[in-house]
Amino acid sequence: MIFKRVGDGKPYPEHDTGLRAWSELPPRQIRLTDLVTTKRTLNLETLLSEDSTFYGDLFAHVVEWRGELYLEDGLHRALRAALQQRPVIHARVLVLRDVPPPPPDTSSDAASDTKEQPVPDTESDAAA
Repeated sequence: MIFKRVGDGKPYPEHDTGLRAWSELPPRQIRLTDLVTTKRTLNLETLLSEDSTFYGDLFAHVVEWRGELYLEDGLHRALRAALQQRPVIHARVLVLRDVPPPPPDTSSDAASDTKEQPVPDTESDAAA
């Protein structure tokens, strides 16, 4: 198997990291067998294109979340490396920390919105 697992979608929270922020992360070597993909399919034309990395970042983008390394961008680079018998790629790694959900709003407005509503008495309605 080339990758640790083939995923479908991004299981981690949205991070909205722009290209400038990605470019500030130093690239490091990542073993292909440690990566979980976020795409099940790849455009073959992208894989075989000579200039597929001409625009954008030269390094793959990997998100580390909950102990897993997710290949967010650069699947074609990773597959090209595998086809050339290279077990690693150079990638920029963004580490996401788990952020606990915000506490529930206990203000009076929020409390009134979640107040239980009485259930009408169906027996007295039927008798009437």
